[in-house]
Amino acid sequence: MALVLHAGNTNKNAFKTLITAEYSGVKVELVKNFEMGVSNKTSEYLKMNPIGKVPVLETPDGPIFESNAIARYVARLKADNPLLGSSLIDYAHIEQWIDFASLEIDTNILRWFIPRVGFAVYLPPAEEAAISALKRALAALNMHLAYNTYLVGHSVTLADIVMTCNLTLGFSRIMTKSFTSEFPHVERYFWTMVNIPNFRKILGEIKQAESVPPVPSAKKPAQPKEPAKPKAQNEPKKEAKKETAKPKVEEAGEEEAPKPKPKNPLDLLPPSKMILDDWKRLYSNTKTNFREVAIKGFWDMYDPEGYSLWFCDYKYNDENTVSFVTLNKVSGFLQRMDLARKYAFGKMLIIGSEPPFKVKGLWLFRGQEIPQFVIDECYDMELYEWKKVDINDEAQKERANQIIEDHEPFEGEALLDAKCFK
Repeated sequence: MALVLHAGNTNKNAFKTLITAEYSGVKVELVKNFEMGVSNKTSEYLKMNPIGKVPVLETPDGPIFESNAIARYVARLKADNPLLGSSLIDYAHIEQWIDFASLEIDTNILRWFIPRVGFAVYLPPAEEAAISALKRALAALNMHLAYNTYLVGHSVTLADIVMTCNLTLGFSRIMTKSFTSEFPHVERYFWTMVNIPNFRKILGEIKQAESVPPVPSAKKPAQPKEPAKPKAQNEPKKEAKKETAKPKVEEAGEEEAPKPKPKNPLDLLPPSKMILDDWKRLYSNTKTNFREVAIKGFWDMYDPEGYSLWFCDYKYNDENTVSFVTLNKVSGFLQRMDLARKYAFGKMLIIGSEPPFKVKGLWLFRGQEIPQFVIDECYDMELYEWKKVDINDEAQKERANQIIEDHEPFEGEALLDAKCFK
């Protein structure tokens, strides 16, 4: 009996098995005329998978469901298959990335995409949570791919097949270029993988989504009108009562006016004498005598009751062995801090003339603590040690001055680059 895969010919979960079969030299036939919602509801199909999920693989020893399990089975049909790695630790890492591709990437793409195409209720807070979780996962993947062509080792493994198939839905249906450009190493990886012959044979040509699907309208169907009651022939005419005009009430089902967003807790703080935009303007416009003009102006404006200053030091400087990767890492951090632009100013220094490079910075935040929404939403925060600046300590104050003005040498070392968040 041949291996028969029950799925449609556009099912990205079926693609995992078909690509694996190409690499493994295993023949897998895709069942003909499969119709989603019909073929998987038949009694024959439900005997193979009682909950009707797709795909299912028919084998001589019985059916298998769950797409990752099917792909693993096909890969193991070839002895010493390089798709499964060359060592126990390779295999563990392959399993690690398969789980990551399923739980962190695929799950959050679907949580974003499915309500947009009308297969689930659209809830803005749920969408925001899905996008935030997806960005966090893609950022972690992007960091790994900054140093690696493939997920594990130096050739395609089952992890790459599963990851690429899961990313295919995102890239082709909802993740536009403006969304993915934040993750350049993921972009490079994805477009490399889908153009490898064994992938391209199954996936065909992939084009990136040009727009996010619009939210489906949720208008309620109009209620049928009740038939008019016949008037009694001899019924005396009643004088029509005059009613005061009432404002027209919108029919149920029409979209309600959006509720105002809750205010950011930082907007509820007492007013500060420091106007952040004034400082940012002074910083940007000062071209000469920086110490005398901008630095002095900063301390003249600074309000220690309304703002706080923080040093940050990257925890994993030993990893910063490639200059452009280190610079990209800092640039990505600043991009993800965009949510705090109204409440923060930051300077980041990349230090050293040779690797490993050190990353250190200074941040000005509204309030006396690092804002909780920044800690919650920007995963980079946990990659740094944070220490509040004691402005009464002249040494700390001078260190802050040197960071703001890109002083070189900084702490005895040359600057590779400096970046500003304003």
